Amino acid sequence: MESVRVRRTRKLLRDALVDLIEERGFERVTVAAICERAMVSRAAFYRSHRDKYQLVELVFDEAVAEMLGSFGAADRTPLERWVGFFEHVDAYHRFYGALLGRNGSAWFADRMRATLAGTVAAHLPPPPGGRTGPDLVPAVLAAMSVQSITWWLDNGRPVPPRGIAVRSARLAGVVIAEAQSWRTPGIGP
Repeated sequence: MESVRVRRTRKLLRDALVDLIEERGFERVTVAAICERAMVSRAAFYRSHRDKYQLVELVFDEAVAEMLGSFGAADRTPLERWVGFFEHVDAYHRFYGALLGRNGSAWFADRMRATLAGTVAAHLPPPPGGRTGPDLVPAVLAAMSVQSITWWLDNGRPVPPRGIAVRSARLAGVVIAEAQSWRTPGIGP
C-alpha cells in the first residue's frame, strides 16, 4: 500500500507536468522544471521515475489497471468498464487534455492507442471465417477511442462520461459488427 506522502508527491508531479505542458508543450518540459514546479527534489523524482515519459506512463498504466482491475470485476459489463474509464478521464481531464491536445505528445497518443488496441484485441470475439487482418479491428477501435476522448476533451466535455462512453461504444459496435460479417479470411467481404 502506498503511503500518503508517495500519493501526494505523485499528485504534485502530475499537476506540475500538466501545468507545464499547457504552458510550454510536452516536448519542452524538463524533469528539472517539473520538480521545481512541484517543489519536489530531483532525487525524490528519480527514486520513482526514470524520466518524464515514465511519469506519464505510470499515470496512464494506473488508469488502465483500474479499468481492467476494479472496473473489470466480474459483475461489471464491458460498457460499465468503459464508462469507468471515461470517468477516470473526466477526473483527470487536464492531464489527458494536455497530453492529447495541441501542445501534447504524439508519443503519448501512440502509447494510448497501442495499449487500448491490446486491451480490445484480448476481448474481441474471433470473426467468422478467420482473421480480419493484422490487428486491423483493434487498431481502428483504439484510434476511434483516442479520437473520442480527444474530441470530448477539446469540446469541454459536453456530455457526461456515461454519455460519451455509450456513444463511442455504439460506434465501436458498428465496426465490430462489420468485422464479424466478413466471411473469408483476410480483409474484405
